[in-house]
Amino acid sequence: MEFLGTAQTASYCGPKKACGISTLPPVAPAPVSQGCYPPYYLPGYRYLNSWRPSLFYKVSNTQTCLDEGATCRSALRPPTTLPAVRSALFCRYRPHDWDQSNQLQIHTAEASRLWANQLMGDSMRLMQNKDQLTRQMQEGTCRNLGQRLSDIGFWKSELSYELERLLNENHSLDEVKRRLECAAEELNCPLQVALECLYQREKRIGIDLVHDNVEKNLIQEVDLLKCCQEQMRKLAQRIDIQMRDNRDAQHVLERDREDKNSAEFIDEKCLNLRNTSDCISFFHGVEKIDGTISVPETWAKFSNDNIRHSQNMQANSIQLREEAQNLFNVLLDQMWKQFTSTNLAFNARIAEVTDVKNKLQMELAKTLQEIFQTENTITLLERSIMAKESPLKVAQTRLERRTQRPSVELCRDMPQFKLVNEVFTINDTVQTLKRLRETQDTQQLLVMTKCRLEHELAMKANTLCIDKKCMGMRKTFPSTPCLGICP
Repeated sequence: MEFLGTAQTASYCGPKKACGISTLPPVAPAPVSQGCYPPYYLPGYRYLNSWRPSLFYKVSNTQTCLDEGATCRSALRPPTTLPAVRSALFCRYRPHDWDQSNQLQIHTAEASRLWANQLMGDSMRLMQNKDQLTRQMQEGTCRNLGQRLSDIGFWKSELSYELERLLNENHSLDEVKRRLECAAEELNCPLQVALECLYQREKRIGIDLVHDNVEKNLIQEVDLLKCCQEQMRKLAQRIDIQMRDNRDAQHVLERDREDKNSAEFIDEKCLNLRNTSDCISFFHGVEKIDGTISVPETWAKFSNDNIRHSQNMQANSIQLREEAQNLFNVLLDQMWKQFTSTNLAFNARIAEVTDVKNKLQMELAKTLQEIFQTENTITLLERSIMAKESPLKVAQTRLERRTQRPSVELCRDMPQFKLVNEVFTINDTVQTLKRLRETQDTQQLLVMTKCRLEHELAMKANTLCIDKKCMGMRKTFPSTPCLGICP
């Protein structure tokens, strides 16, 4: 490396030259040391080679070359001097250059210091601004995370409230479905009773096997009970379908709430992270990855749509429950009216049959009385006919004996006339009394009437027994509208 401020023009540094040259040759450029680092300079400096003193170029053009014994005029060259006196013989800088160099160094130092101070101030301001910006951004992120947690908490509470309402509604709907199924099953008992009444009434005999109001009401009751069962089962099926829809909405709400819980847990951990936390690390390029699938509007709309869907399911459930309650009221009213109408028909029929039976019993009693009197009359007639036989025999014996009178004694006298008249009269009386056959026919007719009355009474008794048995069975039908209330 060359010495700064020193020109390498000494005589021992170059080839010998001939003396006699009055002027020095132009200064050759300083050789560059190979393999050396370029000279260091501060900002604002120039290479020192560019401001070498001009004294070197102002050397006298008429320099003599003195030899130890003679003057060398053929060639001029600097005399050979020792290195110790070289700097004294060849002055390279002036005081003005020295002052300029010092002033330049001072100004350069001041400029460097000012530049360094300015740079340090700018750096400090930049660091403060960036630190403040970083803190503000971090605080803003914390506020955004807090707001996000508040939003998540709000929607989570809404989802929980809606889920609780949906669960309660589903429980109520399940209870209504169970009541419908229980009511449909409970109707089997009165249905079997009505069918059994119809079957028992088929056991009536004779003329009592009539299609009366009781049978008509029983048939209507059977049809009504079957219709009620069918309506209840259909409504229970609709409720079952609605319950499946409610469970689907419930699963959506639960999944959304679980997602909200996971997001809340993650955001809470993110909110609790600090610059001094142990679990923080670099994830280069993570800011360039956009794995989001929603924006705040669509995110809120998703939960809002789930809640609206749940509310629609609840409205449908409430409508079904009201429809079920109305169906209960209507069907129970119809069944109760039909049950009452059938019972009234039974009571009216029983009263009617009982009245007819009482009348038949009265007629039977009268018939029996007539039969008894007819029998007595026949007995009296028989006794009366038997009582006329002796007088007839006496009269006929007298007449026969009087025919044995001789000759003119056979006179139609008064006794003869009376005897003949007595015989005719007794015969007429006997013939009249022999009308007993007609009395016996009347007796047979009365006996047949008695048999018919007894048969009719037996049929009426059988009908009454059947109807009363049916009424006894119908006591198991609920006396109050309590269907659909299962234990």
